[in-house]
Amino acid sequence: MSFYDKLKFDANGLIPAIVQEQKTGRVLMMAWMNRASLESTIATGKTHFWSRSRQKFWMKGESSGHTQAVKDIAFDCDGDTLLIQVEQIGAACHEGYQSCFFRSVEGKGDTFRVTEAQLETPEQMYKKK
Repeated sequence: MSFYDKLKFDANGLIPAIVQEQKTGRVLMMAWMNRASLESTIATGKTHFWSRSRQKFWMKGESSGHTQAVKDIAFDCDGDTLLIQVEQIGAACHEGYQSCFFRSVEGKGDTFRVTEAQLETPEQMYKKK
């Protein structure tokens, strides 16, 4: 039995993928994968995803050069979420932060704070290619 048979893709053929820095355990991002993007991730060792907003297949870093080298792919007990451990090259977030989770809620939720330094501005990231 293939591990694909254990996965539960949603009605749109997608499964959430949590991306984690293998060395630190830091959660970097969450994105959606379909079977083709998961197959490409496994075949190339670089993360590939499905953009719901753009309705487009994409490789992490194709525009910014900030890629993710896959170290491990796991799936949860229900088969409905992936955990992909990577070595992150550059910023994971399209806003130039190491992690997409760079803001924390404060107080009763009426404010938030930025919890890490921005590595690059989006303008710097996407001009490089």
